[in-house]
Amino acid sequence: MSHQSDYFPVLGIHEFSEDQSKGCHLLFNELHGERSIDEPHKHDFFIINLFEIGKGFHTIDFVGYKVENSQIHLVFPGQVHQWVIEKETIGYQLMISREWFESFLPVLRFSASYYQNHPVIDVSEEIFQQLLYEFKAIKDSLNNKPVFWELIQKRGEVIGLLISKSVEGAFNDFEIFNSNPVISKFLSFIDQYFKEERSVSFYAEKLNISANYLNIICRKNLNRSASSLIQDRILLEAKRLLKVSAMSVKDIVYDLGFYDHASFSKFFKAQTGMTPSQFKE
Repeated sequence: MSHQSDYFPVLGIHEFSEDQSKGCHLLFNELHGERSIDEPHKHDFFIINLFEIGKGFHTIDFVGYKVENSQIHLVFPGQVHQWVIEKETIGYQLMISREWFESFLPVLRFSASYYQNHPVIDVSEEIFQQLLYEFKAIKDSLNNKPVFWELIQKRGEVIGLLISKSVEGAFNDFEIFNSNPVISKFLSFIDQYFKEERSVSFYAEKLNISANYLNIICRKNLNRSASSLIQDRILLEAKRLLKVSAMSVKDIVYDLGFYDHASFSKFFKAQTGMTPSQFKE
């Protein structure tokens, strides 16, 4: 994921840390009662929300999800989100620094793109209780001075493994993503290069397969063409920039590598039924 400035309100973990030093890797918050994030924004850190009693609505990358009991909600660095949580809600939140997130990713066991497609996970009562125990143990550890960061990191890894366990079999496309590593790699490359590279052949070459074979894999497993997956990523970024950034449409056209305003508008309207200006409002 790129670290360059892209005109978003990007919030760092230290902006949420009151008394902790710059060495802060993780924050714990309680999500009790009513709260809302009215303006969508993005973070440069990873968020795990655990809802014991959930009531409300959470929008992650322009997709809305109901907040319900015994749920995990994941927000990855770079994703745009906002929510309205009602007063009956009881929940807990971990904010994990970007540095720790990079080392945390392997314990999630499946690709980041898979979780970004499924950021809301219903968990069993048994796993919920195990997650709750770890969350509360982290809260207690953070209150002990000096903070025993290695222990907290290990507890975070246990949470990641419990989330992985909950995901197995929970979604219809689970086997598809995990039986064919090419798809996960392709989606990861798209995330890396979508602003500069639109051609399927570029990605196929990076994957050491032919463009035709990449298309076959995508159609067989996801019922989508490879080029439509690239377009999806461009569209998501266009929506993020239009809705959340201070960039002008002209700057967005340039940033996303479109030839001119007209070609960007045509692309955006074909995908959404709206002009970029209508969506921005």
